Amino acid sequence: MKAWRSALLLLVLAAGLAQAGRPCEEQPLSVQQVERGMNLAQATAAQLDASGAQVVLLARAGQDLGKYGLQWSHVGFAYRDPDARAWRVLHKLNHCGTANAALYRQGLGEFFMDRPVRYEAAYSVLQPELQAALLPLLRDNGRAARLDEPRYSMLSYAWGTRYQQSNQWALETLALAASPGVAGRREAQAWLRSRDYQPTDLRLSTFTRLGARISMANVAFDDHPADKRFSGHIETITADSMFNWLARSGLGRPNQMIKLGTP
Repeated sequence: MKAWRSALLLLVLAAGLAQAGRPCEEQPLSVQQVERGMNLAQATAAQLDASGAQVVLLARAGQDLGKYGLQWSHVGFAYRDPDARAWRVLHKLNHCGTANAALYRQGLGEFFMDRPVRYEAAYSVLQPELQAALLPLLRDNGRAARLDEPRYSMLSYAWGTRYQQSNQWALETLALAASPGVAGRREAQAWLRSRDYQPTDLRLSTFTRLGARISMANVAFDDHPADKRFSGHIETITADSMFNWLARSGLGRPNQMIKLGTP
């Protein structure tokens, strides 16, 4: 292993990655986790460079959602930073299981250090005009936070404004960049409906909903319409639904996979 990589591993392990939006994480990452995260970051940077893109929607597999038929749990916008000559990721993170979240700007290495269940990623190259609209927005803290709602629920209602989960911020911010008429979250959601975005309909039993609500501060269901909630239909925004919609609408290319081999 090269000396620079050894030094990097030691620095990351010592820091405990507190800056990555998970300050209450007690267990430090293992050397293998750090190395695999950095390898995935390096592979991602190489593939994004080769794509010729300036902005992509980038997903990671932070949780295993296979039982819901989903591959990806979390998205952010990866953009080429001309000042740093590197890729940066702007995304929303929940504060360690609390009912609040905030926006974070990270490098690819940090983005893949959040203990993913699979060291894989996927991305969609956005339409050139959409990239051009998003790039200055993502680099501007004020504009990027314009539609940010700090109140967080992991399963927030796709067409509600009481809470906002991470993928929801990304999708609504994409609408903000794409449409000059968007001034707030309601307008962003109206634009998405007009472009036929379809949220994921998760089927959750009453037992599952009650258990999650009682035990997890970052899950709420009171923003969902009562008729859908009581019948177990939870409409929320997922990375998979965003990739499907981008390809279907022509606003992005079909998503591409980035995958590491078995260590």
